[in-house]
Amino acid sequence: MAESDSSTRTLPRQRPDPSPAHAAVPGPVVPVLHGRFGLRVVDPEGTDPQLIARWMALPHLVATWEQPWSAAQWAEDARLRLRGDYSVPVIFTVDGADAGYVELYRVTRDEVGGTYDAHPHDMGFHIATGETGLIGRGVITAFITELADGVLTAEPQCRRMVGDPAVDNARIHRALTKAGFVHRDTVDVRPGRRISLFIRSRPDD
Repeated sequence: MAESDSSTRTLPRQRPDPSPAHAAVPGPVVPVLHGRFGLRVVDPEGTDPQLIARWMALPHLVATWEQPWSAAQWAEDARLRLRGDYSVPVIFTVDGADAGYVELYRVTRDEVGGTYDAHPHDMGFHIATGETGLIGRGVITAFITELADGVLTAEPQCRRMVGDPAVDNARIHRALTKAGFVHRDTVDVRPGRRISLFIRSRPDD
């Protein structure tokens, strides 16, 4: 990732120039989780970028994320996210151990924001499970469930939590469905990027 003026840059998947009503909404919340799961904001000046780079070089994440960047690139990406109000980079933990990477984002500032009737406070997430021993054991489904519960509790104005995996990522589709998300649509958000839009609404929405 080349160095440039961060004030003029957008991040991958970010929509530039949100409407005034959407721009007035603060950045994403990071909920406090309980039990075996935890969240902590990425520290771009520590060892987190090296950890994320190692995870993103794994074959299953190269295939789904297509971002096998260097640690320096991940550090710069985290700095940009933390300076802005679009997305927050987070490490999720399982039983106290680092397990994967999550980006919590405001839907109206993301490329999926134009794919449904998004509310200004709606939030979404991108997830990368780095510790492969957790895959296929129900752990990630349980984490996604608690993450969505946590966001909807922490932000009462958030009406929907959104997942937007690639259309061919069947494993995460199953996890989202088990976590209470409903498949809403299949959308081409940009050339070469077709997603399955999953939404979990508040019970009273």
